[in-house]
Amino acid sequence: MTFDDSTPLRRLPDFVSFWLARLLTTSAFQVLSVAIGWQVYSLTHNVFDLGLVGLIQFLPRIALVLVIGHVADRYDRRRVVGIAQLLQALSALSLAHGVFSGGLTREWVFLAAFIMGAARAFEQPTSQALLPMLLPTAVLPRAIAANASANELATIVAPALGGFLYAIGPGEVYLLGGGCYLLACVLNQLLRPRPTTAAPAQAASLDTFLAGIRFIRSRPDILGAISLDMFAVLLGGATALLPVFARDILHAGPMGLGLLRSAPGIGALLMSLWLARYPPRHRVGRVMFMAVAVFGLSTIVFGLSSSFPLSLAALVVLGASDMISVVIRSAFIQLETPDEMRGRVSAVNMLFIGASNQLGEFESGATAALVGTVPSVVIGGAGTVLVVVLWMRLFPSLAKREQLVTQAH
Repeated sequence: MTFDDSTPLRRLPDFVSFWLARLLTTSAFQVLSVAIGWQVYSLTHNVFDLGLVGLIQFLPRIALVLVIGHVADRYDRRRVVGIAQLLQALSALSLAHGVFSGGLTREWVFLAAFIMGAARAFEQPTSQALLPMLLPTAVLPRAIAANASANELATIVAPALGGFLYAIGPGEVYLLGGGCYLLACVLNQLLRPRPTTAAPAQAASLDTFLAGIRFIRSRPDILGAISLDMFAVLLGGATALLPVFARDILHAGPMGLGLLRSAPGIGALLMSLWLARYPPRHRVGRVMFMAVAVFGLSTIVFGLSSSFPLSLAALVVLGASDMISVVIRSAFIQLETPDEMRGRVSAVNMLFIGASNQLGEFESGATAALVGTVPSVVIGGAGTVLVVVLWMRLFPSLAKREQLVTQAH
């Protein structure tokens, strides 16, 4: 069968299975995030503890960074992803047991979050490296956008569902999350990756990790895009503080928290559907920088808002602008990275993403504890806009980049 960039993705069975598995894993992560965030804040009433959840989930990325990329490049990627999803399922089910037994504590939640963070540290880069093995290159940019739509569909539905179920009981949320991970594990084992030339085996070491770093440094556009995302989201991310906004500022309760967490996904889903049909083809660098700037401005509006509808609208715009950056960055990184390096490059990329998300949650919680919740979010959004200005000067070739893939590729 001949494939071109107009081939319908629904005609590719492996992509459909991959997409469904991503929908399930993201749904599990989202419902568990709602439950864990609300439960920790209910147990301690301490915004710093909300930041600690993000830090605890990020620490495994640092501790395991030397082996994550090696494992993704040297072992069966389906098996690696499956084991990671199984561990996350068991962690979620352990939280359900803690709730039903009446013995769930702050430390128990932190331990489960650490295990899920460690498993997710392996799952995400390995899954990223697996996708190009399932598809012809011609459809990869659209597949990345469509795959992102699974994330955002889950981000819309799952947090609201998680908030609704949490009002019934947190144990039900943890059971749902564990079941989603188990189903995703089964779907991933049904995938049939295309054969690739095996790279010579070598032990995990500092040099194998540095190979990914060296490759990224040799591609200024990739380095600029990855670091732009890290610093922008590190400063502008306010996700960890949503329980505070829902409870103390917007007075929306757990269901309101679910809607707030869903709002970025609504914008991102709509944008990902558009990009799956009309992928970015020209002036991609300038478009990406503009999108990140809008992300920062939307964060400022959200931080200053005391209106629930306005807060939802700001988060919708935030999610749409972030999706543009995600698709452009992910597409040209995958297109310009050889298969034998994708695991290590994805591991480095996910370390940066983890720093921007989980470490950003810690930064938000710590800053909120020092200067207040609203000032923390507004300062972060302004910092994101400043990063855009600086990065356009530091990486001019990225700002002037016309296409996702260079002529050399």
